[in-house]
Amino acid sequence: EKNPDLRIYLGDCLEILPLLPKVDLVVTDPPYGIADIWSKGSEKHGWGKANGEAIERNKWDIEAPKKEFFDGLLLKAENHVIWGGNYFELPKSRGWIVWNKPERNFSLGEAELAWTSRDTVIRVFDEVRSETGRKHPTQKPLGVMKRSIKHFDCEGTILDPFLGSGTTLVACKELNRNGIGIEISEKYCAIAKQRLKATTKSLF
Repeated sequence: EKNPDLRIYLGDCLEILPLLPKVDLVVTDPPYGIADIWSKGSEKHGWGKANGEAIERNKWDIEAPKKEFFDGLLLKAENHVIWGGNYFELPKSRGWIVWNKPERNFSLGEAELAWTSRDTVIRVFDEVRSETGRKHPTQKPLGVMKRSIKHFDCEGTILDPFLGSGTTLVACKELNRNGIGIEISEKYCAIAKQRLKATTKSLF
C-alpha cells in the first residue's frame, strides 16, 4: 500500500488557492475574527494557556476571511467542513457538526460548530478541548480533524488552506488520505513537517 501524498505550501492561501486544481474535500479551521472579543479569563477556568498565547493569536485572528474568499473556496471541492462556520457568510446548511467539549465551568466555549456542505442531519460528538503539547494557539485535537474527514465517505485528496501546525495533514496520514495544506507562517510550516515525520499510518 502506498504512502499518502502530503504536500505543504508556504504562502498566502489567497494567492495559492487559484493555482491549485479541484480537490475532493476541504477541511479547514480559518481565523474566526474574534480577537477583539477575547478577554483575559481566570487561570483556573481554562484560560492559563490562552492568556499566554493571546498576543500571537490576536495578530492573525483580528479579521475573518471575507465572503468572496469562501465563494472561491467552495468552488475548489464538492465537499466541505469549515470550522467556525457560524462566524462566516456561508450558504444555508442542515449538516452542521457540533464538537461538544465535555469539560464544564470553563471561561472558554463548551462547544464549536462546523459548517458542512453535506445535506444531512446535525451530528454531535464529544472530544476533549485540547491535547497536551499542542503547537498552535487554536490547534484542534487530532480526533476532531479525523472525524471531520470521516464525515464524508471520501477517499480523494483533502485540502486545508489554513494548515496551522498541520493537524489536518496528520489526520490525512493516519487515515491514508492524500492531503494539501497551505500555511502563511514559516514557523508553523516547519512544525507541521516535523509532526508529519513523527506520524505513522494507522493500521485500521
